[in-house]
Amino acid sequence: MVFNGSIIFVVIILVWVLGLTAWVIWTVRRLKKVTSGEALEQILSTQKKLRGETDDLYKTLEEIKKDGRLHIQRVGLVRFNPFSDTGGSQSFTLALLDGHNNGLVMTSLYARTGHRWYVKEVTGGKGRELALSKEESSAVQKAKPFEGEHHA
Repeated sequence: MVFNGSIIFVVIILVWVLGLTAWVIWTVRRLKKVTSGEALEQILSTQKKLRGETDDLYKTLEEIKKDGRLHIQRVGLVRFNPFSDTGGSQSFTLALLDGHNNGLVMTSLYARTGHRWYVKEVTGGKGRELALSKEESSAVQKAKPFEGEHHA
């Protein structure tokens, strides 16, 4: 009976050793395949391609950010009552500016006898050809970046 137990033990150890040997051989083959020049060249080639694509994306992003500074980013609104004979602040000035404080101000004057619109060009936060009124200057000062906008 002791003899049979020894054989079973030897068989178990032999199966265990064969299993470990097969696993080591499989692992060594995989390692050789990964570290062969062919696989490494493919990995390096892919890495160079990805690096180039990443550089292109950064350049594109910078162009978009630069271009975006020219779009309307800041909006300011001031309501006021320019005439003593009308009630309430029905008149307003709206400033629409880009990232360089260039754009325009639109002023709407409301009176009982009519409604008038005025538009002035703004450069660097100041009137380009015409001086800005007190309300127009206030709207330009109130113009704030859109929510979530960050500048470097």
